[in-house]
Amino acid sequence: MRLAMKNKIIERIENADEDFEIQITNEKGDIMSVALKDVITATPSTPIINVANLMTKNNIRRVPITEPGSGKILGIITTMDILDFFGGGKRYNIITEKYNGNFLSAINAPIREIMTKDVKTMSYKDTIIDAASVMIKDKIGGLPIIDDDEQIIGMITEGDVVSKLKELIFGREARDLMTDNIITTTPGTRIEGVTKIMVRNSLRRIPIVGEDPNSNSKEEKILGVVTASDVLKYLGDHELFAKLFSNEGNDVVDVTIDNLMEDFLITAPMYEKTEDLIDLMKKFSIKGIPIVDEDTNKLVGIVTVRDLLKAIVE
Repeated sequence: MRLAMKNKIIERIENADEDFEIQITNEKGDIMSVALKDVITATPSTPIINVANLMTKNNIRRVPITEPGSGKILGIITTMDILDFFGGGKRYNIITEKYNGNFLSAINAPIREIMTKDVKTMSYKDTIIDAASVMIKDKIGGLPIIDDDEQIIGMITEGDVVSKLKELIFGREARDLMTDNIITTTPGTRIEGVTKIMVRNSLRRIPIVGEDPNSNSKEEKILGVVTASDVLKYLGDHELFAKLFSNEGNDVVDVTIDNLMEDFLITAPMYEKTEDLIDLMKKFSIKGIPIVDEDTNKLVGIVTVRDLLKAIVE
């Protein structure tokens, strides 16, 4: 399947319009031309709470876990893994079983207890096309790149690939590639509830829909979007990780999701061109854009970086 995807991308590049200026080769090792080389890592003994704070402080969604001394990659942790741990996913069982419900002990447990150990990696000898194929096949947003000694030397994300291959989907419209089966929630949903929705449905972002408080209309519209990173950032900025599992924990989980929404909402119409969507994502450093009906302003879909990558690959 991976080889078939790879060949399909190569064929699309070879058949691309001559006006396109796709600066890419299928040469060995071009993956490092787009990779992030200054990768933030943690060791297996780092407490879970410290890794969560590391993510919020550096605004990153994934942290490779490496062996002290050798630097070999042993695992990886993502924002979704942390939310899974906090929000009742399978990693939450560590709290209830191993630590007998002692939340404070659990969040200070070593990150090795919840990290993904079977890490999908790329070699520095691989190509950008190789990475795109793995991301789609395995539904992975970012891949560590390792050298011959299994030391991490870079990271490549869906956004990096889309940025390089974006011209292959120029001219297409949002309605052609948006996800229209959307799970939403309301502004009054508590953080705990949103976290569970994300974990159970493997969602990195959820549109918030409700009545506009600044309008007389009772029609529901999109009011905002909350991401997994937003939840972690809110908890980290307000120093709530520890409180989450203390006597003050109820005060934290009772916070409603409207407290996390940005005042400025980026949306796009169904007929927006992909090149404009990509420009918006880059300009505002976002990974997904809600798509609305221009006449009713109702939410009709969402386009994410993964949707863009799927359109490129498939």
